[in-house]
Amino acid sequence: MSLEWIISIVSDNWPMFLRGAGITLLISIIGTIIGSVIGLLAGVIRTIPKPERATKRIFLKLINIILSIYIEFFRGTPMIVQAMVIYYGSMLAFNIDMNAIMAAVFIVSINTGAYMAEIVRGGVISIEKGQFEAAQAIGMNHIQTMLHVVLPQVIRNILPATGNQFIINIKDTSVLNVISVSELFFQTKSIAGNNFRYFESFFVACILYFVMTYTVTLILRYFERKLDGPENYSMIGQPAQVTLTNTKES
Repeated sequence: MSLEWIISIVSDNWPMFLRGAGITLLISIIGTIIGSVIGLLAGVIRTIPKPERATKRIFLKLINIILSIYIEFFRGTPMIVQAMVIYYGSMLAFNIDMNAIMAAVFIVSINTGAYMAEIVRGGVISIEKGQFEAAQAIGMNHIQTMLHVVLPQVIRNILPATGNQFIINIKDTSVLNVISVSELFFQTKSIAGNNFRYFESFFVACILYFVMTYTVTLILRYFERKLDGPENYSMIGQPAQVTLTNTKES
């Protein structure tokens, strides 16, 4: 009976399932991209060495304090609570009537940015200090060192963590139903409320979530392999042949 109900639910409600999955992917993709940019900027700023001038040092310290508060707050509170506070609080505090989808993208973006900031900071710290010193020795400033030496390595190193954050965002968008975002969980709850077959309806949603996350995992693994390059590197041209001659003194 459950299999028959699953087939019936899918055939009758597939547009709602697809609409919900599409909104889930839309929010997750945009939120992850914007959040990664925020995290990249915040992580780089938090690794800037202390300037010699007192005014710049104070200014940098103030920015680091603000970034630390932002990171710790959004890492230390649940996204479902953040959604309620931002969506309803924006109207009460600033008289801003936010669209539910725009609010969802904003919430996912700043939440992702907080986590990505620490991931980027860890990636920058993992780079050997000798590379920073070598860049400074040839006349590069901090920004040039980051752009040309550090960030290309950091982006490769944090790619698995970024992909993992993307997968987390796909799953965590389900909490955004509290602000009436019609993502996959919200649509499934509406379908189950109409047919009273909660197990079968949410089983279909479970399969859709798995398909989305597993597809993202395969795509990310493909890009990781591309960045790694071929397993066997071959030199261009013929290698030079060196002949060693042993001489003996007689």
